[in-house]
Amino acid sequence: MLYHLVNWLDLDFPGSGVFDYISFRAGMALIISLVISLWFGKGIVRLLHRMQVGESVRDLGLEGQAEKQGTPTMGGLIIIAATIIPTLLFARLDNIYILLMLVATVWLGTIGFVDDYIKVFKKDKRGLAGTFKVVGQVGIGLVIGLTVYFHPSIRTKVEVPQVIADQFDASEVTTFTEENGNVRYLLDRRQPNTTIPFVKGNELNYSSVMGVFGREARKYTWVLYVLVVVFIITAVSNGANITDGIDGLAAGTSAIIVLALGVLTYIGGNIVFAQYLDVMYIPGVGELVVFVGALLGACIGFLWYNAYPAQVFMGDTGSLMLGGVIAALAILVRKELLIPVLCGVFVVENLSVVLQVGWFKYTRKRHGEGRRIFKMAPLHHHYQKLGYHESKIVTRFLIVGVMLAVFTLVTLKLR
Repeated sequence: MLYHLVNWLDLDFPGSGVFDYISFRAGMALIISLVISLWFGKGIVRLLHRMQVGESVRDLGLEGQAEKQGTPTMGGLIIIAATIIPTLLFARLDNIYILLMLVATVWLGTIGFVDDYIKVFKKDKRGLAGTFKVVGQVGIGLVIGLTVYFHPSIRTKVEVPQVIADQFDASEVTTFTEENGNVRYLLDRRQPNTTIPFVKGNELNYSSVMGVFGREARKYTWVLYVLVVVFIITAVSNGANITDGIDGLAAGTSAIIVLALGVLTYIGGNIVFAQYLDVMYIPGVGELVVFVGALLGACIGFLWYNAYPAQVFMGDTGSLMLGGVIAALAILVRKELLIPVLCGVFVVENLSVVLQVGWFKYTRKRHGEGRRIFKMAPLHHHYQKLGYHESKIVTRFLIVGVMLAVFTLVTLKLR
């Protein structure tokens, strides 16, 4: 909004040009986000206390669990407000990537809010029916998948040899001459493709996958792409929701993932860095760095109140939104295949539940008695049962998250 206002007023004063720089606007979004989450977050926590929006904590037989009874939930409202407001202030609102992320944030935040509302005010511990949650997650997956595939302004530029570049119209090819005289050709692609980690020349076009089923099958590439997007958003959103089980774990893990995605976004949206690191250049996606700055500040600011002992829980209002938005970010910057590494904590937490439930049902059917792999699922509760303090569990999970984030960034050159 401020970017558009400064350009509309055509102001010419010392420093007015800084609004043209994504790095400046991202930094300001981060600062304002921290101010909102730290300063106004305190008021939101007090309001939730007064409204008696307390968490009804299930007795899991874990040390310190009883003390959490009554801690306010719906703290995800702090994250949502601290993300949306700075983005509206500093991002270009005519950018399709920014619009998609704002829609995803509000959409998934609303689903989580309804779930928390039913639990708290309707006194129904089951919350929103799982079917409605999935329908909501599938819905935003459809919106993002179809928009990315069919919107004319969403495209990527991939380096190709001159032989291939000559086969296309000049308007579809960008030519660059390096200092040593080498000429490089970037082909403008409108069909979505993605990055394959650990492989040189690592772009994969989804249409080539459909080509396995014959030439005619390529026209249905959009179906494959949308299904992939829906699956990723649903899986990561649920993974973040499951991870939100002890103080500071989901918010801290999300902050690390968002920071790594911010680096990947900035590189992918900057033609100089993209060329230097030989990665896919995505015109316009650099604007998402402003959104990433706001989201990062929101996660860090929320940790101020959510770190052990938590003064507020994010609830599904925050966890469903964080997971879905992280997945959407990875999809928009064409790094969705890196999610199993970057979001490894979410994946393992999710997998621990699937394995626990699956093994219990299998052994009960086969032996007449259900057996468990872990003392309790998800995985963080397993370590609590082993006697680890939750602060130690969170710290070690965050260390693993940092290692995974660093390894994800190393894949830029590890091919």
